[in-house]
Amino acid sequence: MATGGLGNGGALGADGARARAESGSGWYAGVARTGLVAKGVSFGIVGALAVKLALGDGGKATSRQGALQSLAQHSFGKVLLILLAIGFAAYALWRLVQAFAERESGGGKEQLKKWGKRAGYVGRGLVYAGLTFSTIKILIGAGSNESQNQKAHKTAATVLGWPGGTWIVGVAGAVIVGLGLWNLYRGLSRKFEDKWRVGGMSGVARKWGGRVGVLGHLARAVVFALMGIFVVRAALDYNPKDAIGLDGALQKLVHASYGPYLLGLTAAGLICYGLYCFVDARYRDVSTSGGGAKRQRGQASRPIATRLGTAD
Repeated sequence: MATGGLGNGGALGADGARARAESGSGWYAGVARTGLVAKGVSFGIVGALAVKLALGDGGKATSRQGALQSLAQHSFGKVLLILLAIGFAAYALWRLVQAFAERESGGGKEQLKKWGKRAGYVGRGLVYAGLTFSTIKILIGAGSNESQNQKAHKTAATVLGWPGGTWIVGVAGAVIVGLGLWNLYRGLSRKFEDKWRVGGMSGVARKWGGRVGVLGHLARAVVFALMGIFVVRAALDYNPKDAIGLDGALQKLVHASYGPYLLGLTAAGLICYGLYCFVDARYRDVSTSGGGAKRQRGQASRPIATRLGTAD
């Protein structure tokens, strides 16, 4: 009997989590919005450090892990790192619950689409679980000073040594370039606005939220494209030192023609992406059905009698 009760409790908990995810309410909405704020802060710090470097006022080209290391050196840093660790964990939990809550429906292409979305949610959840772990290690003084560039070199060297490693590294680089192109498309088409509940947004929030969203996605497109191109180059040249991380991508901009200007623009774009995350945290439809703006446009296009529930 006790086992059955525990099983029923587990089922109720799973059903409750799915219900919260489908409605985008309660604790589920809380962890999603907390996670988005933490994401915005982390990108904002990377952008701010890169802007200082572009202006010749100190700063550095670093990854998000490197930015967290920089925070630990300030008196207020530990408090902010604790808050960021909570935020990153919340983001990871949100994405993993999204993957769990995605319902099976349709067949064929629809099923493939669902599993593709699930894989994306799990991938993002794991990235932010890793960031949570890195932040905790920095807090307890066990963090490594190894840059993302150095980690990229080590990982590429390890994988290149595997059977078929050249292909694996090359495909990984192509996927990262694809992420850059996706950010480019998402920014220019303003697809990110489809997730917003625009009915609750003021004209100013919609206007400036859209602008920082476009600039932020374009900056991410530049960074991802550079990272991916150099990972592909590492595979083609069989040279793991060609692989780069976020810090390496920003460093490439420093050494390019008109480097400070290119770095400054990209860094400003990363700050814009951080601001976009704050807007997203406030107005995003976090339910698993998503598409707040799209759904509202769909409802607006239906006959008014149907929307009021008076049509047969």
